Amino acid sequence: MSESITPIDSFLNHKAETGMQCGNYSIDIPELKPGQQYRFHFDMTACVGCHCCEVACNEQNGNPADIKWRRVGEMETGSFPDVLQLFNSMSCNHCIDPACLNGCPTNSYIKLDNGVVYHVDEDCIGCQYCTWNCPYEVPVFHKERGIVTKCHMCVDKLEVGQTPACVQACPAGAISIEAVDKEEWIRNDMAKEGVAPHLPDIAITKPTTRYTLPDLPEDEVRPADEHILKPAHPELPLVFMTVLTQMSVGGFVALFFGELLHLLGLDLPAPNLCMVLAVLLPAAIGLPLSALHLGRPGLAMTAMKNLRTSWLSREAAALGAYAGGVTLLAALYYLDAPGWLRLLVELPVAVLGVYGIYAQSMIYRIPARPAWNRRSTTLRFFGVGYLGFLLVAVVLSLTGEARSVLALMAPTLMLGLYQMHLIYEEMVFYRYLEKEHPLYYQLSRTKRLLEEHFGRLKRLRLTSLALFAIALPLVAIVFAAANMGGVAAALLALAFAGATASELLGRYLFYTTVVPLGLAGNFFAGNQRV
Repeated sequence: MSESITPIDSFLNHKAETGMQCGNYSIDIPELKPGQQYRFHFDMTACVGCHCCEVACNEQNGNPADIKWRRVGEMETGSFPDVLQLFNSMSCNHCIDPACLNGCPTNSYIKLDNGVVYHVDEDCIGCQYCTWNCPYEVPVFHKERGIVTKCHMCVDKLEVGQTPACVQACPAGAISIEAVDKEEWIRNDMAKEGVAPHLPDIAITKPTTRYTLPDLPEDEVRPADEHILKPAHPELPLVFMTVLTQMSVGGFVALFFGELLHLLGLDLPAPNLCMVLAVLLPAAIGLPLSALHLGRPGLAMTAMKNLRTSWLSREAAALGAYAGGVTLLAALYYLDAPGWLRLLVELPVAVLGVYGIYAQSMIYRIPARPAWNRRSTTLRFFGVGYLGFLLVAVVLSLTGEARSVLALMAPTLMLGLYQMHLIYEEMVFYRYLEKEHPLYYQLSRTKRLLEEHFGRLKRLRLTSLALFAIALPLVAIVFAAANMGGVAAALLALAFAGATASELLGRYLFYTTVVPLGLAGNFFAGNQRV
């Protein structure tokens, strides 16, 4: 009597005959040729949504349950009873042009010769900028370690000819490892095989994952979690840091033009030490606050290592140099240096400050965050500079310089009105947002957050801006013109405090209402802080 073949034996034989990688420790891929790299292949027709790949990845890398380097997204299409459920198991796509690597201020990412995008944990400061930059939300912030971590395709296994843990664990053989010619992939195949429902535009990072998709019906494929909508993390240290540094630079620009006009012979007083210290104070408070956002604040100074490609490094370097320049200027005022020398210092410091705010805005002009990736973000960041003008006006009014206050209030009101215009522009943009927009899903959810979750705060933001940035300064101008300096100073101080609170509220809404690109139906991902 011949020995019967068990179901397990049958399955193992089937895997051996078909070359399936699941459950196998060896990997039958030839040595990489020049221009090639490793990539994942995911067969959506085979995946059953069991999440074994997630569990295996966590066990292999010692990650807690809320840190997921591989996630399974769920989608659905059709209507009962004719429905189709789809799963997408995704880890790092080991992109050809990885946004995480380009944006990292500490050069903590490297692309290995085999194509793996590898994160160097020791260099990471936990700024989490890569979690914003990656359109697939792959990098994961590990709160206990204070750093970001991510999939490395089990590179230690690949080096000894073994498959990654997710490949080994998949019972359906839906995940495998392949070699890909990068140029051929970009030129011919990426647009056909590198796409799947609800994934970001492949042009952003040129991902290498290859998909095998089922025949999809004409009905819309819906993320299974589309009914879930939560605000994003408020990033409170960054709320204060960005507003305070923008206030400081705005005030410094006012100070610079005051010095320039005085030297040109206009009958206006020269700036004084009190004004410089008032302008320096917001930057001196705001810049250290940014370290509270970091997972490893003690390494904050290393954020300037990637000036070549990282806007975050450029911002840190420019605003750090700006703060140093304002401190030097304060010393010159204290020593009663001549006006021409002060102006000679003020010009490059002003340029550094303006460039720093521009770089700061470009940190947020990223495709992975559609609501941020608009020209109005840069304009708003510069527009907040009116707070610095108001601050200088308060100092002037306290020293009895009514004429200077009147001269300064014209640009202050113009900037305040422009901030109102930008809010109106945003309202019009979302009001007429069309479903044909390629980023409609994310932008429409931002609109819902603004109108439904934060509708009351949005109205408060509008009202407070109109009152404190426009109405009260107009009243203060009347009292300043009537030589009632004390009343004008009190009104300007109140306007400054209220307008600052309004801008802080606006920046809070900026952070909490953004909806990122990412993996559709990502119920169980724990990578975004809440």
